[in-house]
Amino acid sequence: MTDSDDCVLVDTHCHLDADAFSQDRRETIRRALDSGVSALLTIGIDAATSQAAVELSEQYPQVFAVVGIQPNYVHEAAPGDWDRIVALTDHPRVVGVGETGLDNYWDFAPADLQTEYFRRHIRLSRSSGLPFVVHCREAEAEVVAVLRQEFDGTPFRGVMHSFCGSPDIARECLDLGLHISFAGMLTFRRNEELRKTAAGIPADRLLVETDAPWLAPHPHRGKRNEPAWVRHTAECLAGLHQMNLEEMARQTTCNARRLFGLPERPLP
Repeated sequence: MTDSDDCVLVDTHCHLDADAFSQDRRETIRRALDSGVSALLTIGIDAATSQAAVELSEQYPQVFAVVGIQPNYVHEAAPGDWDRIVALTDHPRVVGVGETGLDNYWDFAPADLQTEYFRRHIRLSRSSGLPFVVHCREAEAEVVAVLRQEFDGTPFRGVMHSFCGSPDIARECLDLGLHISFAGMLTFRRNEELRKTAAGIPADRLLVETDAPWLAPHPHRGKRNEPAWVRHTAECLAGLHQMNLEEMARQTTCNARRLFGLPERPLP
């Protein structure tokens, strides 16, 4: 793809540091760029992977870092880890805070500790000026409750990552200022209700992502996911909004650039 191509996408959530990419990370990034992905946001889940995300962003001009401690790992945080996250937000390649949020599916971290760290990330987002990325699994009501409590009247800068909630939850998040991001689950045949929800999200709040190496979209379901395949989710979302792929790519890329402060033009 070149700068003049219409179909330029941003993968707003992937995990390029994952062991699944250890053998072909450079080639994976190249395939993404060749498919029209202009920027990739690689996400930290603890202090070590947040540092790894920053290091990857220093190696590849199209890669940007989001740093934080994911809710399933907050109980493993060592003394000083949160201070490391706070310090990393000053790095010029860091464009977001997270992923944070709540998870009731995995019985790893105590709920009260998850909530404490969720609040920390929201407040760090506010103090740093960086948007925050929300992980939510079987905890929609609890996530919205925390967001309401932390809301100060100024619209949040943030995104509900890999959204799979109801229209009512989506509306609550939109009212608080958040963007809604969809991953490969949107393309799964059984997810008609999620597609109906996605069709009702305002175009200027939509984002696309892969969550690679997980959640590979149809027709690659069951395989290791990779950022090049964000196109499949964008195609599905385009159809739901009665757009063509190029129109949806322009819209979601504009949204991602505005939210995360990304370059206005694809980097070479």
